[in-house]
Amino acid sequence: MADADHGGRPAEGFGTTAADGVRTRLRAARLGLWLIAVLLAARQVAVVLATPRGERLTDLETWVGPNGVLHVNGSLYDSTRFTGTPFGGLVLKPLTRSAEQALGWGWTFGTLLLVVALALIAARALPPPVSRRTALLAAPAAVSLLMLSLPVRSTLSLGQTSIIPVLLVLLGCFTARGQRTSGLLIGVAAALQPTLLLFAPLLWCTGRRRAALATGITFAAGTGLAWAAMPHDSSRYWVHHLAGAGLGGRADDLANQSLHGALLRLGLDGPVEIALFLALGAAVVVLALRRAVRYFDDGQLLLAVAITGCAAIVVSPTAWEHQLLWVLLALVGRAGTRASDRYVWPVAVVLIMTLPARMLLPDMAFLRPLRDNVVLLGALAAATAVPFLSRSSPAYRSPAPPAHAPTAPARFRHVPLVPFLRRILSRPNLLLELLLLRVTYAAYSQVRLAATGGSNSAGRAEAEKHGMQVYDVERALRVDVERRLNHTVATIDWLRDFLDFYYTSFHFVVPLAVLAVLYWRRPGDYRWARSALGFATLLALVGFWLYPLAPPRLMPTLGFIDTVHGTQDFSRPDYGTLTALTNQYAAMPSLHFGWALWCGLVIAVLARRWWVKALGGLHPLLTGVSIVATGNHWVLDAAGGAVVVAAGFGLAYLLQGPRPRLSTARPPGRGSSPRCNQVEGRAR
Repeated sequence: MADADHGGRPAEGFGTTAADGVRTRLRAARLGLWLIAVLLAARQVAVVLATPRGERLTDLETWVGPNGVLHVNGSLYDSTRFTGTPFGGLVLKPLTRSAEQALGWGWTFGTLLLVVALALIAARALPPPVSRRTALLAAPAAVSLLMLSLPVRSTLSLGQTSIIPVLLVLLGCFTARGQRTSGLLIGVAAALQPTLLLFAPLLWCTGRRRAALATGITFAAGTGLAWAAMPHDSSRYWVHHLAGAGLGGRADDLANQSLHGALLRLGLDGPVEIALFLALGAAVVVLALRRAVRYFDDGQLLLAVAITGCAAIVVSPTAWEHQLLWVLLALVGRAGTRASDRYVWPVAVVLIMTLPARMLLPDMAFLRPLRDNVVLLGALAAATAVPFLSRSSPAYRSPAPPAHAPTAPARFRHVPLVPFLRRILSRPNLLLELLLLRVTYAAYSQVRLAATGGSNSAGRAEAEKHGMQVYDVERALRVDVERRLNHTVATIDWLRDFLDFYYTSFHFVVPLAVLAVLYWRRPGDYRWARSALGFATLLALVGFWLYPLAPPRLMPTLGFIDTVHGTQDFSRPDYGTLTALTNQYAAMPSLHFGWALWCGLVIAVLARRWWVKALGGLHPLLTGVSIVATGNHWVLDAAGGAVVVAAGFGLAYLLQGPRPRLSTARPPGRGSSPRCNQVEGRAR
């Protein structure tokens, strides 16, 4: 395999000054990315070294601990946690003796150097043509992504050696001189992680037969040497445990993201599970190798390597978190002929590899098979399903651009502040929108909870103090209507039930319905409305963090009635079941009212029929009454919600300019007709 060509020059025709400006911005961006990479690395080192000695690098203790491999006179696997191959124990055992003297610093910094080397090789292996911008930014971006990824974080915190096989394969594929050297490096990697022997048929099918033979011979020699030196351990690993399955943990554990682990979690067991695993594994290997050979011949060498590595994850008996880096390397593949689709695959890969599964999918019974196997599904998709583009495809370098509205005149001279954010009329990719929506909501929930130190009891005193401050301000302004309205509603059964139902049922339903209608019918306006809602929510999170506030129902001295959740036991640190689940002191500003007001404004602006506009205006009114009458918010909370919504629309205006009049027209090719657009134009 050959190194990628990284040539490229700024486009001519802009003059020397413009070219110099581009170079300056690229250098600044590169410096900024390297700074981010250094900060991420420093943070990870600090996390590892700040962990108590008995809790950090726990897998390294497998080697150097009192009962570790270094001190075990009998079997390697008597240490109970060693899961590597006998060859790995034979080779790495002497190398880890230095770690016994510098447990923490030496091992951690050594692993960091391996991660940086891995990132630099991957950045150099990008398929040509590579623009100057990509060539300059690829290395620091790769280091940053690796530092954020769960496999690298797990490797650093546990003290694992899983970076070494991946690095050996990349060295053999992209830097080794001569096929024999290449095969030697990949063969050593396969001896450490047996499923990497899949690279031998890849090399054979791509014409590198000497490298393939060297890989097989090196693997056989290393495994045979270990068998001769440690026959009992080799028999235990290869025969009794079938290439390590069951060593160091149950194969059906959620951390095992292999096909074998997924089948066990689905309830299959015994000969049926083994037969299905072998059949499906063989199919995956055949499909993945055919795809890898095709992309190898196309000049996408790194993608071919990543696809083969993902297949190795799928067919491995056990694939623990620190062994899943191959999925991140599949980021280099380009999928999607339209610009709106181009970011779906890389965003999905980054989310899968940097966030825990609970943030990607909600904890619902019917979604658990997906949630429990999300990394496996990513590896399976990369190996067999994702339609990566060929370099000969016109869309490889230039995907179909989205339709843009004409530039709208700004109200002020310096608005919009970011002129390159033009109004796009076409629909964004639905999968990408759903992914970002889910991750945003998960982050929103985490920030709400973290705002009081991770529990409601941690912020109770401060929140109640702020509650009295708000109550005093309302009395001074003579808008303290909460208690009278709350007690009045509590005595009228039908009104209480209606407002309780409205409070608990419409908070998510109506905004999601509005977004869905806009996405399908008014894609240009969908982007405008979604951006405003996102800005408003981010500003609200800042309010939750800076000003935790107890709602009226959680103020023990004011006598409010919680009509929704029932009587609260104020003698307990957490008041009932709901308060144990989420931060009940995230009251200022009220997103219940803010989101409802956003719905009302969007409907009022975009709806054509007067009665639809009226319904849109009724929703924030009923929401405002319900949040106050049920004791869940102060009047000033609703005012705060209105402020952040106004600020959200203002930020959308500043960054993207005014909402264009043409945004209601459907872009061509998406189910619309010229006649339909003419009718819409007359309606405006």
